[in-house]
Amino acid sequence: MTAALDSSWDPRTRLRVLLIEDDDGDALLVEEMLADTDVPYALERVETLTAALSGPLTADCVVLDLQLPDAMGLGGLTKLGQHAPGVAVVVLTGQHDQATGVAAVAAGAQDYLVKDQVDGPLLVKALRFARERKRAEQVEQQFLQQQLLARENARLERGLLPSPLLRDPHLDLAARYRPGRNGSLLGGDFYDAIELADGTVHMMIGDVCGHGPDEAALGVALRIAWRSLVMAGLPMPDVLSMVERVLVHERIEPLFATVCMVVVAPDRRSLRLSLAGHLPPLLLTPGDGHLLSRERLGVPLGVVEGAKWDAVDVPLEPGWSLLLYTDGVFEGRVGAGSERLGHERMAALVLDIKRETGIHGHALLDELIARAERLNSGPLDDDVALALLSHDPEAHDPEAHDPEAEADER
Repeated sequence: MTAALDSSWDPRTRLRVLLIEDDDGDALLVEEMLADTDVPYALERVETLTAALSGPLTADCVVLDLQLPDAMGLGGLTKLGQHAPGVAVVVLTGQHDQATGVAAVAAGAQDYLVKDQVDGPLLVKALRFARERKRAEQVEQQFLQQQLLARENARLERGLLPSPLLRDPHLDLAARYRPGRNGSLLGGDFYDAIELADGTVHMMIGDVCGHGPDEAALGVALRIAWRSLVMAGLPMPDVLSMVERVLVHERIEPLFATVCMVVVAPDRRSLRLSLAGHLPPLLLTPGDGHLLSRERLGVPLGVVEGAKWDAVDVPLEPGWSLLLYTDGVFEGRVGAGSERLGHERMAALVLDIKRETGIHGHALLDELIARAERLNSGPLDDDVALALLSHDPEAHDPEAHDPEAEADER
């Protein structure tokens, strides 16, 4: 049970005071001091702590005598704080009991007053300051709680982001992930990449429709299911079917998801592509690049029961890069109108960046996002996930034998 406190003080606002005092003379003194001021007030008095705690506290501030018939010393303050943690408390002490007043402040009171050294203006000032100190304490406590919760959520969400499993030194995976929800690290988009023992690389990217925490949780479930199924050795069509079963089982409402799944051969000269309602990747070559075909585009997961997804084989040249993406990066606007960037112009934008700057990897993804935001005249609203898998046939294999280095060592 907490006190109902105003958000700010106004001189015309009535000051609501609860006095817990068993001595009639001291109670009359407090009442006279308040009457001597020009501040409108409403004073309620009870003689015991038990009476004060018998109902809800609606006062702006409580004036508490520390010598009550049913509560002596700081025990009454402790009980009052447990009953109404949001109420501001000023304690009354005697001339020779100031040390107890200081201890009361350390124990949670906002201020203390010596009975023989207070007048009306000082009393009103103390009550108002006590109330504001309490309000400031509550705001600070709420802020600290929000910070702790935000850090805990950040640790949780960071732990749910993928850690791609790639061993091939000739492959490099660059990724960028930006949720559309403010203050969040995780959205409804998801991606992952795994290299199996035979050298086959499985890679995917997906997008759960919607942008809330339920969609983010579902995206994590789908990614983990995909990884487990791939590591178990299931064929590509079976993986998509099983991931769809997970989606249908885990979704809270009729949500669907689009998925792009790629399997790169161990010799890195070809890949197999399956699209479940998702747009095709952008294939970059040393000389140029193009979007892969979407002629075998299947339905999204969770839309048609028993759906099948055909795969298409794509040859690869040495030094290729493959960009998988979600719609957040190309659904941004172009200028002030309603025109969208679109995935084809996004692909052209990537090629322009590559030709103009020669950058690759994370730098390429950062520049793509930066240019999309400039065209959008501000940050992109939707979740953004980008995964760029690059093949470098000249990359050094740290486990390979170097005859010259071995000769130098000898």
